[in-house]
Amino acid sequence: MSHRPDSERAIRAHRLLAERGSDALSLLPRPIGPSWARSLAGGMDEGRLPCFEPLSAPRLAERRERNRALLAHARPVMETLYQQIAETESMVILTDPEGLILESLGDDDFLVRAQRVALAPGVSWAETERGTNAIGTALVEAAPTLVHGPEHFLAANAFLTCSAVPLCDPAGAPLGVLDVSGDWRGYHRHTMAIVRMSAQLIENHIFAGSFPADLTLHFHPRPEFLGTLCEGMLAFAADGRVLAANQAALFQLGLERAALLGRGVEAPFVTRLAELLDRSLRPADRFTLGLRTGVRVEAVVRPGAGFAAAPRRAGPALRRAPAMAPGEGLAALDTGDGAMRAVLARLRPVIGRDIAILIEGETGTGKELLARALHADGPRRQGPFVTLNCAAIPENLIESELFGYEEGAFTGARRQGYPGKVVQADGGTLFLDEIGDMPLALQARLLRVLQEREVTALGAARSRRVDIAVLAATHRSLRDLVAAGGFRRDLYYRLNGLRVALPPLRARGDLPALIEHILARASAGAAPSIAPAALAILAAHDWPGNIRELANALRTAAALAGPEGPIGPEHLPEELQEVRPAPAAPPASLAAIEHASIRAALAAAGGNVAAAARRLGISRRTIYRKLGRKPGPPEEAARRERPAWPSGL
Repeated sequence: MSHRPDSERAIRAHRLLAERGSDALSLLPRPIGPSWARSLAGGMDEGRLPCFEPLSAPRLAERRERNRALLAHARPVMETLYQQIAETESMVILTDPEGLILESLGDDDFLVRAQRVALAPGVSWAETERGTNAIGTALVEAAPTLVHGPEHFLAANAFLTCSAVPLCDPAGAPLGVLDVSGDWRGYHRHTMAIVRMSAQLIENHIFAGSFPADLTLHFHPRPEFLGTLCEGMLAFAADGRVLAANQAALFQLGLERAALLGRGVEAPFVTRLAELLDRSLRPADRFTLGLRTGVRVEAVVRPGAGFAAAPRRAGPALRRAPAMAPGEGLAALDTGDGAMRAVLARLRPVIGRDIAILIEGETGTGKELLARALHADGPRRQGPFVTLNCAAIPENLIESELFGYEEGAFTGARRQGYPGKVVQADGGTLFLDEIGDMPLALQARLLRVLQEREVTALGAARSRRVDIAVLAATHRSLRDLVAAGGFRRDLYYRLNGLRVALPPLRARGDLPALIEHILARASAGAAPSIAPAALAILAAHDWPGNIRELANALRTAAALAGPEGPIGPEHLPEELQEVRPAPAAPPASLAAIEHASIRAALAAAGGNVAAAARRLGISRRTIYRKLGRKPGPPEEAARRERPAWPSGL
């Protein structure tokens, strides 16, 4: 686990190390002290300047290809993580299991300094080569690790503060490390929490795509957390043995991975495989499941292709699970903004009519959310929803990722081959995000697939028929790309059956409803309270990252504030805290946010005004004043636990 950094203690340890040798280690906490001991045992000199040449371009490309799946799942999360730390003199880093940097995103000013210590792709940050550092030490300790400033063994690295979290595959094998490194003077205690959440998101994405032929169980004690970062996930083989578990599942079950893998369904649950198979006939239905610990959880079962193909007694064939739960279609996106409502009204008549839809909008405006909603409302809702971000995958990997490959098609290919996104979407919807970044050479192949509804994997001798609906999205103008020769005109016309443009968040009038909706989803249904000062900051921000930035800020703030709340300015990202709203009368949007926040606090408190006031950090009288209602006599207020509030509240 990471620790709270103590720079002065580390500086004293360096001085003592120069004077009396290893006695200095007693000053340092775990995991810093043991890591220094390993560095000393390896013959390292704290004062030397390491010189490591990065791998050659061909060797780095080979290592990236070897970690193709990790890169594909990690890149979108890294981009989102970087948006949260941008302009903080920091960088986001992804390594392989040996500590070799595969990918990095960073601020230009900091990258110049980072190059001095070779903090760049192709360089190894294993502890044996770099001494105590967050990446290498996290791999040794197999735990999240913070190394701050002078806690680095090598003095050359002392200007860094680094928060690293190991990544594991669904079976627990190491995949690499996700790390945020920055100037040690900019240390923030919240960074590790954000990195841990991002690492968990990557692991969950990898888990979700690793068991297409198996039965997966998704569960959590609170139904609102199903489909979120916190849900437990287990994969079962056809005979009921546990194949894999994510971290949330291990935590909820109270078991170590070694004690769970290979066991039957009956080991963690009060149920049998036959019951799960019966439940899988209705994959959209949620049901209650008992754990051996006595806890009851809400669960859904999703059968893979292997279960769909296997006959089960005299029952009907199993169906694939829907990509989204009922009630999460277009209606869920209508939170009161007029422009957004017009977009939804334009889309409803074409759902299920095999009309290509092109979604345009700035990064973070919710293009994928809209695509998922279209899938959920359409006739393919029982089929898969498969996404491919054309901007997040290297050009040399997009072809195999999209069209798949046969066994032995190229060096490093999986032994059993890979079906590709087009085949994975058979019977459902393929969502091509950032289609404007697709290489020209692949655009011709994609056009043939869309016209002929056939796909040929790399190395395959024959084509395969597919039944897919295709949705595409971009933050760029495809029309301008066509004019500049960067996008095929014929593919543009094939994708542009109906074009809709999502409004940026700064132009929307439903910020209060969006805040309430996001917090409710991130906080078990009842939105946590928000202090008035934090509300003012949220209302004053121009949201360049749009809904994605808002959601990231609110989810992190809710986690940092804890279940008791309220969310204050100190829980918001630093770039938002820099906003200083003018001390004027609250604008209409801020008043609406306050109104929504009070309503959420009252709902969470069961209508108890005193409890809601405590959650909000304000007085009961302030609640009455904000709602335009006078408090009753003291004895009446004491007697009424759930006052009747005005309609519309």
